[in-house]
Amino acid sequence: MKKKDQLRKKFLALRKKKYFDVSVDIFNKLTNYIKKKNKSKKNFYVALYYPSNHEMNVLKIINNFQKSKITLLLPKILDKNLLKFYAWNERDVLLVNKFGIPEPFKTQRSYLPDIVLVPLLAFDRNKNRLGYGKGFYDKYLNRLKKLNKKMEAIGIAFSFQKYKKLPSSNFDYKLNYIFTEKGFLY
Repeated sequence: MKKKDQLRKKFLALRKKKYFDVSVDIFNKLTNYIKKKNKSKKNFYVALYYPSNHEMNVLKIINNFQKSKITLLLPKILDKNLLKFYAWNERDVLLVNKFGIPEPFKTQRSYLPDIVLVPLLAFDRNKNRLGYGKGFYDKYLNRLKKLNKKMEAIGIAFSFQKYKKLPSSNFDYKLNYIFTEKGFLY
C-alpha cells in the first residue's frame, strides 16, 4: 500500500485532471434519501461542505430542501483542527478561512448534524476515506457518533476516486455510504 501522503498527491492531481460538472439531477437519489431519513424527526440537520479544489459540488442540492424542515449546515474550522457546524442558507455572507474555503461566522448557534456529507480525496469499497490529512472530519465524526448514534456520514466523490484498499487506522472514521455521480456505490 502506498503511504497516505503519496495517495493524497495522486488523487488531488487526478481529481483536478478529471473533474467535471455534475448536473443537479445526479443528486436526486441523495436528496430523496435525506428526505426519507428526515420523516422521523421534527428538526433535521444536514451538514454540507463548501466545494473547493475540484470537489463535487454538493451545493446543488440546496434548492431541493427549500420547502422542507431540513436545516443545512456548513463547517467552521476552530482551534486544534476542530470543526463545528452552523446553520447556513445561500444568501448568508461567508468568511474565507486560512485554507481559502468559505465558512460561516461563528456568531450563530452551532448544531449537531444528523447527516454529514463528507468531502474526500479517495475511497475504497470498505467505505474508508482518504482526506486531506489534518483529521478535521475524523475527529468530528468520531465525537459526533458518541452524541448521536443514528448520525450518518456520506462520502461525496467522483467514481474515479475509488482506490482498491486505502491504508486506515483506528482514528480514521469509516463512512456509512459513498455517493458518486453514479449514485450510491456502497
